[in-house]
Amino acid sequence: MFPFIKRLAKISNTYIHAYPNAGLPNEMGGYDETPENYAQNLKEFAECGVNMLGGCCGTNKDYIKCLKEAVKDFSKRDLPKPNNHTMISGQSEFIFYDH
Repeated sequence: MFPFIKRLAKISNTYIHAYPNAGLPNEMGGYDETPENYAQNLKEFAECGVNMLGGCCGTNKDYIKCLKEAVKDFSKRDLPKPNNHTMISGQSEFIFYDH
């Protein structure tokens, strides 16, 4: 998920929100990633400019508490000025420049 979020943060002129699972589910449908490891992994999201982070499957209040502590020193991502280009995504982004 991170490479896509990182790229999106570079080209998007909107706020970005990510709320990943606590890793991949194991054979029993549970999640093995610890709250501390989850928070450290999501610091990369904050570093690249994600505006809001949360937790989905496998997370709970302990994960969110660790996440809050891990990203507390990051400032919010300022939005770039809109460029009014048409952007379409597929396997990779396509930007149509109409000059």
